[in-house]
Amino acid sequence: MAAFPEPPAHAGWLRTVAAEVRTFDRSSTAERVAELLRHRVIEGDLPPGTRLSEEQLVEVLHVSRNTLREAFRLLTHEGLLVHRLHRGVFVPELDEDDLVDLYRLRRTIECDVVRRLERLDPVRLRPLHDDVAAGEDAARRGDWVAVGTANMRFHQHLVALADSARIDETAARLLAELRLAFHTVAAPQRLYAPYVSRNRTLLDLLVTGETDRAAKELEVYLHDSEAQLVQAYRKRPRRNP
Repeated sequence: MAAFPEPPAHAGWLRTVAAEVRTFDRSSTAERVAELLRHRVIEGDLPPGTRLSEEQLVEVLHVSRNTLREAFRLLTHEGLLVHRLHRGVFVPELDEDDLVDLYRLRRTIECDVVRRLERLDPVRLRPLHDDVAAGEDAARRGDWVAVGTANMRFHQHLVALADSARIDETAARLLAELRLAFHTVAAPQRLYAPYVSRNRTLLDLLVTGETDRAAKELEVYLHDSEAQLVQAYRKRPRRNP
């Protein structure tokens, strides 16, 4: 039976969590803890198969075990964690059906948001400009993990143009699950490189107010991304549960 990886006591993502936890007080709820851990998934710090140590997180987050377990329960409900009897809590691996379902929802949300945009204030596009520039800079440095993070932020900020808290919440959960799927591709450059310029194209269309063209471009973009990941899923070696 294959062993699931467990992060070392001083793993980088735990240091990041320790820094982030200082931004909220001890009375913070399980929802805030869940948000913090969800963000670590979106950033790519917690790949599928990672075991989350309750002992480490209680110490780092300065929360009770009950609070942490409630956060685990929330993330399990979202599909971002799974509890394995007598083994602990793990970041799950998605299958091909999960991937196809996620992209179906992703196209529904993102393309509809873009199609409905009108009279965009250039200031509202500033986060997307920053994300595109960050992705291009990271690509020049050859930091493809950072390219992936910039890409995720681009899509989060794209959806945020709808000004809907419900859509933002749904998209955050969706993108977190998708980041788990992205780990299937062994070479992140192959995964992210084609979309650096395509994000720039989408942004340019939004700047000029060509939202219908942008929505059509985005739909093709997402179909291509899905096809690339499905191919990677079919080629990946199978691992024992």
